Amino acid sequence: MKWSVKTSVMAVLVAAAWPLFAAQTYPTKPINMVVPSAPAGSTDIVARLIGEQLAKDLGQPIVVENRPGASGNIGTEAVARAKPDGYTLLMQYSGYHVGNPALFPQARWKPKDFAPVALVMRAPHVVAVSGKIPAKNLSELIAFGKKDKRGLFYASSGNGSIQHIAGVMFGNQAHVPVTHVPYKGAGPVVTDLIGGQVDMFVTTPPSVIQQVKTGKIKALAYTGPKRHPSMPDVPTSAEAGLPGYNVESWFAVFAPAGTPPDIINKLSASIKKIVESQDYRRKIEDQGSFAAYMGPQALQKFVSEELATWAKVIKEGNITAE
Repeated sequence: MKWSVKTSVMAVLVAAAWPLFAAQTYPTKPINMVVPSAPAGSTDIVARLIGEQLAKDLGQPIVVENRPGASGNIGTEAVARAKPDGYTLLMQYSGYHVGNPALFPQARWKPKDFAPVALVMRAPHVVAVSGKIPAKNLSELIAFGKKDKRGLFYASSGNGSIQHIAGVMFGNQAHVPVTHVPYKGAGPVVTDLIGGQVDMFVTTPPSVIQQVKTGKIKALAYTGPKRHPSMPDVPTSAEAGLPGYNVESWFAVFAPAGTPPDIINKLSASIKKIVESQDYRRKIEDQGSFAAYMGPQALQKFVSEELATWAKVIKEGNITAE
């Protein structure tokens, strides 16, 4: 009996000490980083940039696994259900993480299922309009939209997308009537924007930068906090007369809830070094975005604020995923 009690006590002590031991030795095998979207998109690109350098820093391979489908819910749920040991991570896109909970209330994952690790990139959007619109700046576009009884027809890459939400936000903040025209991708939108079939498209710079340079499309404002080097002459929304109109996609690394804090902190510290490196910053700026780091606590607060903002916009705009 004494031996049994002693064994039980030892078992409890070992179990209690295991998370600390695991964190000290982590990682001892390859780490899987799930991307809940198809290859070649922004989430995939940043996952591979981070993964390549993270593997060097941690001494273990980072395997990027694309698991697209159901508007990001398939890959996201897979990570939410994964073992919280630091060997399954999620490279997440903001539209999925803070938009989907309101768009898909029946989804089998919740933001609380994840432990924030680090923010790695912010992607400002640009208010792009057809070259046929008689507006040289944002104030003139707003005036044009108010003067025309039909208001502005704005395009998106689909119902519930960030472009859809950005259009609703623009209408609300500028007090302009807007009509949503959903497409199945950015390519067809650009064609119709050039032709004047739609008036406005709020999107990331790479989608329209070449057409802006030729004058077929006009970029009237950035929806981020500062101008971007790829379009230095385009003012921010605040500079253009619509302060508070901030629309950015962001990308961050998450782990399943319950992952030991020491592992979270080790990952976040490694990612911080990567995000703040000149090489990473240059590569991200080449994509029309900004390198940006937030640690676990700051990211947790940021996500909470974003969830509230998106839920409010989606509800007030009667936005659905259908």
